[in-house]
Amino acid sequence: MYDQVTLGLNVDPFILSALKEDITSEDVSTNSVMPEPTKGEVDLICKQDGIICGLQVFERVFTLLDNTTVVDMYVKDGDHVKNGDLLAKVTGDIRVLLCGERTALNYLQRMSGIATYTREVSSLLEGTGIKLLDTRKTTPNNRIFEKYSVRIGGGNNHRYNLSDGVLLKDNHIGAAGGVKKAIEMAKEYAPFVRKIEVEVENIDMVKEAVEAGADIIMLDNMTTEQLKEAIDHIAGRAEIEVSGNVTKENIERIKGLGVDYVSSGALTHSAPIMDISLKNLHAV
Repeated sequence: MYDQVTLGLNVDPFILSALKEDITSEDVSTNSVMPEPTKGEVDLICKQDGIICGLQVFERVFTLLDNTTVVDMYVKDGDHVKNGDLLAKVTGDIRVLLCGERTALNYLQRMSGIATYTREVSSLLEGTGIKLLDTRKTTPNNRIFEKYSVRIGGGNNHRYNLSDGVLLKDNHIGAAGGVKKAIEMAKEYAPFVRKIEVEVENIDMVKEAVEAGADIIMLDNMTTEQLKEAIDHIAGRAEIEVSGNVTKENIERIKGLGVDYVSSGALTHSAPIMDISLKNLHAV
């Protein structure tokens, strides 16, 4: 869904907003020590093993501030990098390098952290045929970056936003008056090309969802025994997604049950950042 071309076409407004957040009028610290333009160079150094992600965004921060800034990359998104690796060199006006440093690193560290955590989780599903999905539990205004990072880490994107697909959750079901009614209403309203997914929490809801003809049934926060019972009842009549507090620590229990998808909000809301720094700034 999000390749580097797509990312490049859509991120500028978000990056500019982030820069405006950090520089409301001027960078007082930089202007104090660097009153005149001076060409300089700084190293991008990895301080932790992981999957690098967000290099294009990192570069764009600096080129939006000054389009003459040059970033020489020595790695690409998706590469496994190690503590101590030189990832890139940034050359340009020292004032630009200092002003953009924090914003550029914030994106790169966050995106690399998500890609690294996703790779750890997705590796646990290798050979199972189960697709790992993200969720909409993303940082506001950072979804495009975070979902791209999931893809780089080896995961898959669930729907991007509320306009992207039909997913009837507990409160939709409550508003409609039941699982069957919610599915019937969705089938009437949604375009026929859209699959209808419904979230269920117990075997009675599973039976209703199957009877009403749901395309995908999301088994939410179920015990292993409940999952087995639900999957046996569905018996291939719908695709199956498992969700609810899925992390790398507990994903093992889902393997071998016969599910199609596993969704995990932890990929975006709980991944730690990756430690990356800009070091050795000097005039050239």
